[in-house]
Amino acid sequence: MIKVTNLKKKFIKQVNGKKTNEFFAVNDISFEAHDGQIIGILGPNGAGKTTLLRMIGGILNPTSGSIFFDNMSYQKNELQIKQQIAYLSGNTKIYKSISAYELLKMCCEFYKVPSEDIEKRIKEIAKTLEMESFLYNRIENLSTGQAQRVNIARCLIHNPKYYILDEATSGLDIISSQIILDFIKKEKKKKKIILYSTHYMEEAENICDLVFMVNKGKVIKSGTPEQIKKETKTTNLRDSFFFLIGGVDNEK
Repeated sequence: MIKVTNLKKKFIKQVNGKKTNEFFAVNDISFEAHDGQIIGILGPNGAGKTTLLRMIGGILNPTSGSIFFDNMSYQKNELQIKQQIAYLSGNTKIYKSISAYELLKMCCEFYKVPSEDIEKRIKEIAKTLEMESFLYNRIENLSTGQAQRVNIARCLIHNPKYYILDEATSGLDIISSQIILDFIKKEKKKKKIILYSTHYMEEAENICDLVFMVNKGKVIKSGTPEQIKKETKTTNLRDSFFFLIGGVDNEK
Protein backbone atom coordinates (compact mmCIF):
# COMPACT_ATOMS: atom_id res chain seq x y z
CA MET A 1 0.00 0.00 0.00
CA ILE A 2 1.07 3.58 -0.66
CA LYS A 3 -0.34 6.06 1.84
CA VAL A 4 -0.03 9.81 1.22
CA THR A 5 -1.20 12.11 4.02
CA ASN A 6 -1.59 15.91 3.92
CA LEU A 7 1.20 16.30 1.38
CA LYS A 8 2.31 19.85 0.56
CA LYS A 9 5.07 21.35 -1.57
CA LYS A 10 5.78 25.06 -1.40
CA PHE A 11 7.82 26.96 -3.95
CA ILE A 12 9.02 30.57 -3.96
CA LYS A 13 8.93 32.55 -7.18
CA GLN A 14 11.85 34.93 -7.56
CA VAL A 15 12.60 37.78 -9.93
CA ASN A 16 16.15 39.12 -10.13
CA GLY A 17 17.09 37.17 -7.02
CA LYS A 18 14.41 38.81 -4.89
CA LYS A 19 11.59 36.97 -3.13
CA THR A 20 8.28 37.71 -4.81
CA ASN A 21 5.66 35.26 -3.60
CA GLU A 22 5.13 31.77 -2.25
CA PHE A 23 2.76 29.20 -3.74
CA PHE A 24 1.84 25.59 -3.15
CA ALA A 25 2.26 23.36 -6.21
CA VAL A 26 0.74 20.58 -4.08
CA ASN A 27 -1.59 21.67 -1.32
CA ASP A 28 -2.77 19.15 1.28
CA ILE A 29 -3.27 16.03 -0.84
CA SER A 30 -4.09 12.67 0.78
CA PHE A 31 -4.92 9.27 -0.70
CA GLU A 32 -4.22 5.54 -0.45
CA ALA A 33 -3.30 3.07 -3.19
CA HIS A 34 -3.67 -0.64 -2.53
CA ASP A 35 -2.18 -3.74 -4.14
CA GLY A 36 -3.63 -4.37 -7.59
CA GLN A 37 -4.96 -0.84 -8.05
CA ILE A 38 -4.39 1.68 -10.81
CA ILE A 39 -4.76 5.17 -9.38
CA GLY A 40 -5.29 7.97 -11.86
CA ILE A 41 -3.88 11.41 -11.07
CA LEU A 42 -5.70 13.61 -13.56
CA GLY A 43 -5.53 17.26 -14.42
CA PRO A 44 -4.21 19.82 -16.91
CA ASN A 45 -0.57 20.80 -17.33
CA GLY A 46 0.54 22.79 -14.30
CA ALA A 47 -2.03 21.24 -11.97
CA GLY A 48 0.64 19.79 -9.65
CA LYS A 49 0.63 16.18 -10.89
CA THR A 50 4.36 15.94 -11.61
CA THR A 51 5.35 17.62 -8.34
CA LEU A 52 3.12 15.19 -6.45
CA LEU A 53 4.60 12.14 -8.16
CA ARG A 54 8.17 13.38 -7.73
CA MET A 55 7.61 13.59 -3.99
CA ILE A 56 6.10 10.11 -3.88
CA GLY A 57 9.01 8.83 -5.98
CA GLY A 58 11.56 10.30 -3.58
CA ILE A 59 12.89 12.87 -6.07
CA LEU A 60 11.54 15.92 -4.22
CA ASN A 61 11.25 16.44 -0.48
CA PRO A 62 7.78 17.54 0.65
CA THR A 63 7.33 20.76 2.60
CA SER A 64 5.06 18.84 4.95
CA GLY A 65 3.01 15.67 5.10
CA SER A 66 3.95 11.99 5.01
CA ILE A 67 4.44 9.17 2.49
CA PHE A 68 4.46 5.50 3.46
CA PHE A 69 5.07 2.40 1.37
CA ASP A 70 3.70 -0.65 3.18
CA ASN A 71 4.29 1.18 6.49
CA MET A 72 7.85 2.15 5.49
CA SER A 73 8.94 5.80 5.28
CA TYR A 74 11.74 7.38 3.29
CA GLN A 75 13.28 8.61 6.52
CA LYS A 76 14.05 5.06 7.68
CA ASN A 77 13.85 2.89 4.54
CA GLU A 78 14.80 5.06 1.56
CA LEU A 79 16.99 2.51 -0.24
CA GLN A 80 14.57 -0.35 0.29
CA ILE A 81 11.65 1.71 -1.01
CA LYS A 82 13.46 3.05 -4.07
CA GLN A 83 14.57 -0.45 -5.04
CA GLN A 84 10.87 -1.30 -5.42
CA ILE A 85 9.89 1.77 -7.47
CA ALA A 86 9.69 2.18 -11.23
CA TYR A 87 9.53 5.90 -12.01
CA LEU A 88 8.81 7.12 -15.51
CA SER A 89 7.98 10.50 -16.95
CA GLY A 90 7.18 11.47 -20.50
CA ASN A 91 10.45 13.37 -20.86
CA THR A 92 12.81 10.91 -19.14
CA LYS A 93 16.13 10.96 -21.01
CA ILE A 94 17.92 7.73 -21.94
CA TYR A 95 21.23 7.01 -23.67
CA LYS A 96 20.83 7.31 -27.44
CA SER A 97 24.16 5.97 -28.67
CA ILE A 98 23.56 2.39 -27.50
CA SER A 99 20.98 -0.22 -28.42
CA ALA A 100 17.88 -1.02 -26.42
CA TYR A 101 19.43 -4.38 -25.57
CA GLU A 102 22.62 -2.76 -24.27
CA LEU A 103 20.62 -0.34 -22.10
CA LEU A 104 18.54 -3.14 -20.59
CA LYS A 105 21.63 -5.23 -19.90
CA MET A 106 23.25 -2.25 -18.19
CA CYS A 107 20.13 -1.77 -16.06
CA CYS A 108 20.18 -5.46 -15.12
CA GLU A 109 23.72 -5.06 -13.85
CA PHE A 110 22.83 -1.88 -11.97
CA TYR A 111 19.92 -3.58 -10.19
CA LYS A 112 22.04 -6.69 -9.54
CA VAL A 113 19.85 -9.07 -11.53
CA PRO A 114 21.62 -12.48 -11.32
CA SER A 115 23.84 -12.91 -14.39
CA GLU A 116 22.21 -16.23 -15.28
CA ASP A 117 18.78 -14.51 -15.43
CA ILE A 118 19.69 -11.44 -17.51
CA GLU A 119 19.06 -12.84 -21.01
CA LYS A 120 15.77 -14.42 -19.96
CA ARG A 121 14.61 -11.23 -18.27
CA ILE A 122 15.41 -9.05 -21.29
CA LYS A 123 13.63 -11.43 -23.68
CA GLU A 124 10.53 -11.53 -21.45
CA ILE A 125 10.31 -7.75 -21.29
CA ALA A 126 10.98 -7.32 -25.01
CA LYS A 127 8.11 -9.69 -25.75
CA THR A 128 5.76 -8.00 -23.30
CA LEU A 129 6.33 -4.56 -24.84
CA GLU A 130 6.61 -5.86 -28.42
CA MET A 131 10.23 -4.74 -28.78
CA GLU A 132 11.73 -7.77 -30.52
CA SER A 133 11.91 -6.05 -33.90
CA PHE A 134 14.07 -3.16 -32.65
CA LEU A 135 15.76 -4.61 -29.55
CA TYR A 136 19.23 -4.41 -31.11
CA ASN A 137 18.73 -1.04 -32.83
CA ARG A 138 20.43 2.10 -31.54
CA ILE A 139 18.01 4.13 -29.46
CA GLU A 140 18.71 7.30 -31.48
CA ASN A 141 17.20 5.56 -34.52
CA LEU A 142 13.94 4.59 -32.82
CA SER A 143 10.59 6.33 -33.16
CA THR A 144 9.19 8.25 -30.18
CA GLY A 145 6.85 5.38 -29.33
CA GLN A 146 9.60 2.77 -29.58
CA ALA A 147 11.93 4.84 -27.39
CA GLN A 148 9.22 5.20 -24.76
CA ARG A 149 8.74 1.44 -24.71
CA VAL A 150 12.48 1.09 -24.10
CA ASN A 151 12.10 3.64 -21.33
CA ILE A 152 9.39 1.55 -19.70
CA ALA A 153 11.37 -1.64 -20.22
CA ARG A 154 14.32 -0.31 -18.23
CA CYS A 155 11.85 0.30 -15.34
CA LEU A 156 10.79 -3.36 -15.33
CA ILE A 157 14.18 -5.02 -15.05
CA HIS A 158 14.12 -5.25 -11.25
CA ASN A 159 10.46 -6.38 -11.07
CA PRO A 160 9.25 -3.39 -9.00
CA LYS A 161 6.13 -3.37 -6.87
CA TYR A 162 5.30 0.32 -7.24
CA TYR A 163 4.90 2.05 -10.61
CA ILE A 164 4.90 5.84 -10.81
CA LEU A 165 4.06 6.73 -14.39
CA ASP A 166 3.88 10.44 -15.23
CA GLU A 167 2.37 11.15 -18.67
CA ALA A 168 3.72 7.83 -19.95
CA THR A 169 1.80 8.01 -23.25
CA SER A 170 2.11 11.74 -23.94
CA GLY A 171 2.78 12.41 -27.62
CA LEU A 172 2.77 8.74 -28.63
CA ASP A 173 1.02 7.15 -31.60
CA ILE A 174 -2.09 5.08 -30.99
CA ILE A 175 -0.31 1.71 -31.29
CA SER A 176 2.48 2.53 -28.83
CA SER A 177 -0.04 4.05 -26.42
CA GLN A 178 -2.18 0.91 -26.49
CA ILE A 179 0.82 -1.37 -25.94
CA ILE A 180 1.72 0.64 -22.83
CA LEU A 181 -1.87 0.66 -21.54
CA ASP A 182 -2.16 -3.10 -22.07
CA PHE A 183 1.09 -3.58 -20.15
CA ILE A 184 -0.26 -1.52 -17.24
CA LYS A 185 -3.37 -3.71 -17.10
CA LYS A 186 -1.20 -6.84 -16.97
CA GLU A 187 0.87 -5.44 -14.10
CA LYS A 188 -2.35 -4.69 -12.19
CA LYS A 189 -3.23 -8.39 -12.38
CA LYS A 190 0.13 -9.13 -10.72
CA LYS A 191 -1.02 -7.02 -7.73
CA LYS A 192 1.34 -4.16 -8.52
CA ILE A 193 0.44 -0.63 -7.39
CA ILE A 194 0.32 1.85 -10.26
CA LEU A 195 0.08 5.63 -9.96
CA TYR A 196 -0.80 6.92 -13.39
CA SER A 197 -0.73 10.63 -14.17
CA THR A 198 -2.28 11.87 -17.38
CA HIS A 199 -4.25 14.72 -18.90
CA TYR A 200 -5.86 12.22 -21.31
CA MET A 201 -9.16 11.69 -19.52
CA GLU A 202 -10.24 8.92 -21.90
CA GLU A 203 -7.22 6.79 -20.88
CA ALA A 204 -8.14 7.13 -17.24
CA GLU A 205 -11.68 5.96 -17.87
CA ASN A 206 -10.26 2.90 -19.60
CA ILE A 207 -7.72 1.70 -17.01
CA CYS A 208 -8.09 3.42 -13.61
CA ASP A 209 -9.78 1.92 -10.56
CA LEU A 210 -9.81 5.25 -8.72
CA VAL A 211 -9.30 8.77 -9.99
CA PHE A 212 -8.05 11.87 -8.20
CA MET A 213 -8.74 15.03 -10.18
CA VAL A 214 -6.15 17.70 -9.39
CA ASN A 215 -6.29 21.40 -10.18
CA LYS A 216 -4.09 24.20 -8.86
CA GLY A 217 -2.42 21.84 -6.42
CA LYS A 218 -5.57 20.47 -4.81
CA VAL A 219 -7.76 17.40 -5.27
CA ILE A 220 -11.09 18.71 -6.50
CA LYS A 221 -12.78 15.30 -6.85
CA SER A 222 -12.01 11.65 -6.21
CA GLY A 223 -13.73 8.33 -6.78
CA THR A 224 -14.19 5.70 -9.45
CA PRO A 225 -14.70 7.04 -12.97
CA GLU A 226 -18.33 5.94 -12.81
CA GLN A 227 -18.90 7.63 -9.44
CA ILE A 228 -17.42 10.91 -10.65
CA LYS A 229 -19.50 10.89 -13.84
CA LYS A 230 -22.64 10.08 -11.87
CA GLU A 231 -22.06 12.78 -9.25
CA THR A 232 -21.31 15.43 -11.88
CA LYS A 233 -24.12 14.22 -14.16
CA THR A 234 -21.78 13.87 -17.11
CA THR A 235 -20.99 11.08 -19.54
CA ASN A 236 -17.18 11.34 -19.55
CA LEU A 237 -14.37 12.49 -17.25
CA ARG A 238 -13.41 15.37 -19.50
CA ASP A 239 -16.85 16.94 -19.05
CA SER A 240 -16.71 16.05 -15.34
CA PHE A 241 -13.50 18.03 -14.93
CA PHE A 242 -14.85 21.11 -16.69
CA PHE A 243 -18.03 20.89 -14.61
CA LEU A 244 -15.94 20.84 -11.42
CA ILE A 245 -13.84 23.89 -12.33
CA GLY A 246 -16.84 25.81 -13.64
CA GLY A 247 -15.82 25.73 -17.29
CA VAL A 248 -12.80 26.80 -19.31
CA ASP A 249 -13.37 30.52 -18.73
CA ASN A 250 -12.80 30.14 -14.99
CA GLU A 251 -9.24 28.97 -15.66
CA LYS A 252 -8.21 31.99 -17.68
